[in-house]
Amino acid sequence: MKKALISAGVVAAVAAGCATMEGSDPARQKQAVETMKQSFHARGIAKMDRLDQDELQRTCTDTRDQPSPEVQKRLEAAEMAKIKLPADGKFLGDWKRGRSIARRGRGMTWRDKPGKTSRGEPNGGGCYNCHQLSPQETSFGNVGPSLRQFGKLRGYGVDIQEYAYKKIYNAKAYSACSTMPRFGVSGTLTEQQIKDLTAYLMDPNSPVNK
Repeated sequence: MKKALISAGVVAAVAAGCATMEGSDPARQKQAVETMKQSFHARGIAKMDRLDQDELQRTCTDTRDQPSPEVQKRLEAAEMAKIKLPADGKFLGDWKRGRSIARRGRGMTWRDKPGKTSRGEPNGGGCYNCHQLSPQETSFGNVGPSLRQFGKLRGYGVDIQEYAYKKIYNAKAYSACSTMPRFGVSGTLTEQQIKDLTAYLMDPNSPVNK
């Protein structure tokens, strides 16, 4: 397998979403933000607003990813409300397309168009950068848990399909300071792409479940 390339957009999402700055001194945090702004320049679709943190991101930064249980519960509820379920009520797409999305990590760099890479391909998910999925793929990261035999171990029911879809759409609805990007909320992946990835995890014929 060719080593997946992490898109600048995904890197920015992870960095802004969950990276913590050393110490909790507001002055040092402000200095760190200013340093990043001096090093990052708007170009193409990559605008300066990629450095702006929303409430969840600021909270995770300020608390070193350990907000109080009450705050975490409130933030997760707000993130859950951002998830848009499939219009047709179906959570599974094509697992073969999902495999391609999982392998591909390109997209959302300044050279790309909205929703597509400079090569004209749809954005990728870069799932193998953090997870093990199919046993046939020998190159994968371990930042996230292994997803091998995801459906086989958990069952193929609609309830698990819905959970997988929601987790890909917005992982922070389940763990506020998760390092996993908000693929659906950020617009990195389309509804159909998320359905295809869900099928890659859940379809009994997918190599993930062999």
